[in-house]
Amino acid sequence: MANPKIVTREEWHEARQALLEKEKAHTSARDELTAARMAMPWVKVEKDYRFKGADGEVTLGDLFGDHTQLILQHFMFESDWEAGCSGCSFMADSVDPITVHLAQRDVAFAAVSVAPLDKLLAFRERMGWSFPWISSEGSDFNSDFGVTIDKEEFERGEATYNYQSYTSPHPGEVPGLSIFVKGEDDTIYHSYSAYARGLENTMAAYNFLDLVPKGRDEGSLDYGTQWLKLKDSYG
Repeated sequence: MANPKIVTREEWHEARQALLEKEKAHTSARDELTAARMAMPWVKVEKDYRFKGADGEVTLGDLFGDHTQLILQHFMFESDWEAGCSGCSFMADSVDPITVHLAQRDVAFAAVSVAPLDKLLAFRERMGWSFPWISSEGSDFNSDFGVTIDKEEFERGEATYNYQSYTSPHPGEVPGLSIFVKGEDDTIYHSYSAYARGLENTMAAYNFLDLVPKGRDEGSLDYGTQWLKLKDSYG
């Protein structure tokens, strides 16, 4: 933000009008992208996935509740961690208050992690969240949906993430989000998944930061989210 250009109100208005045209073009392009995402084909979920939930065993179908659409956050929480990923928590901070609104549009939300359930529930209480959070411990669900990087595949250079070669230095859990739909006969389908920067649209703070002159102010960091901490840890 060094040496900002200072102009008259008339010059500012002219610059704002020019930017508005770009914003309108971006909005139109985003609408086209949204329509293409909504029109993605579905694939039937063949496996009977079972999870551990606060009230006992949970199936993928149970997570829908009374709804026909489910957003499932693949929340990074390794089995030996005592707290969840700061980036996934950043996303969850945006989601938790809006689940009531999602429900009005026939959408359920839940999070899933490989860590033991007691760790997930303790961390959820610490963060003050209320959305359902289930453990996929002992299941191949996370691997099947691309958020567990297999160590052997990683060592062979064959690991993939976000539909391309995985280039990060370590195997293990990675973030993501998947959309599921329940048909009239209760058959469950997978319609969409997003990973990496594809998750940024769900992070409200980023959308606000993109409005201010300093933006996300991440240019001098080793990686973009290096500044992030759990919301009770900033000091």
